[in-house]
Amino acid sequence: MKKTSPLSKFYFMLIFVFLYLPIAVMTLFSFNSTTSTYAFGGFSAHWYSEMFANSAAMDALKNTIILAVVTSLVSTVIGVMAAVGLFNSKYKLYKRAMMTATNVPMMNPEIVTGIAMMLLFVFAGSLVHHSQVLGFWTLLIAHVTFCLPYVILNVLPKLHQLDIHIYEAAVDLGCKPVTAFFKVVLPEIMTGIITGLVMSFTLSLDDFIISYFTNGPSFQTLPIYIFSLTKKRVKPDMFALSTLMFVVILVLLILMNVAQARADKRERRDQR
Repeated sequence: MKKTSPLSKFYFMLIFVFLYLPIAVMTLFSFNSTTSTYAFGGFSAHWYSEMFANSAAMDALKNTIILAVVTSLVSTVIGVMAAVGLFNSKYKLYKRAMMTATNVPMMNPEIVTGIAMMLLFVFAGSLVHHSQVLGFWTLLIAHVTFCLPYVILNVLPKLHQLDIHIYEAAVDLGCKPVTAFFKVVLPEIMTGIITGLVMSFTLSLDDFIISYFTNGPSFQTLPIYIFSLTKKRVKPDMFALSTLMFVVILVLLILMNVAQARADKRERRDQR
């Protein structure tokens, strides 16, 4: 087995420092007893209580969570149906075209996607003579658009790993196709569905650029609210809120990885 060189270890640690040191500093200053963002005056949970007392921040957080939950659910349902349809398609040219179209939202710069969708929504609003078209529904459509490919690309490999003869046997034994799908296929691809669901939730929760161009005054998400605070001095209560969001996402990713590891272990055990 080839040993890792000290230079490679140093490079690896340097990457981790650049990635996680800013988060560690933010977490530390969320417990600062003073309003300073550069001098630590002592540990205190004052800014966490201030955060929960900030009604504008809490409304933005509530909007963000609602949008992320709805986006992940809608993206998962549509993504699973799309993945199953692509898997069952017999036309290779059609499948290639659809996979290319699926990859476009992932490869396209977010600012291009955001501006394009804003222009589309404004144009659609002008057709129905509705000026205030931007809001929750435009945000939802935009978020589903860029989250959908991640669900499809997580579910398709699980479908390719599936032994299709099990599904065919269930149909031959009297199961209706829909019932056979829910009882045979769905449990086998559940890990891919959960992974796509969690990825959609975290991507929607984190998005700023596309949300900035497609949101309206009636519905403001947390990243946009935090961005509006950069025009004036940011208080440590935003550090506390960002720390909580980071912890929630970290826990979700850990749970997703644990579930994936258990599913892979169970799959290897079944193959023996």
